[in-house]
Amino acid sequence: MAKESAAVKDAQSGSIAQNRRARHDYFIEERYEAGLSLLGWEVKALRAGRLQLGEGYVHVRKDEAFLVGAHITPLNSASTHVIADPTRSRKLLLKRREIDHLVGAVERKGYTLVPLSMYWKNGRAKLEVGLGKGKKEHDKRATEKDRDWAREKSRTLREAARR
Repeated sequence: MAKESAAVKDAQSGSIAQNRRARHDYFIEERYEAGLSLLGWEVKALRAGRLQLGEGYVHVRKDEAFLVGAHITPLNSASTHVIADPTRSRKLLLKRREIDHLVGAVERKGYTLVPLSMYWKNGRAKLEVGLGKGKKEHDKRATEKDRDWAREKSRTLREAARR
């Protein structure tokens, strides 16, 4: 059998891209699943795994949510009559109640909307949006310290179990 490429494995597992930086920079308190309004060339590029969420954020204006700053690199074989804009704003498909809740949290409580991951669900691209508060520098250090301690503790327990 031929080896499968990494993009094919991700397509089978459902994951397109992760935004690991978001979990480092924000305390994520709530998560929402949103559909996206995409063009044909964007779907083809997503199937090839050509998405970067690192610089992306979610912006709400006029009771609509948009994914801004996410970069979808067009394929070389994209149609010649389509002018591909890799960083265009893409409309998120959320329920009215969810949008109203997000608007209230962002405007009144100082939260930020961050794209966490994009994945396939029933053949459609879905975006996981997190409602989060920004971490301060000391919070990031504390999280890293806790992670290191957990790693060291499991390593010590593993060594003790071997003896």
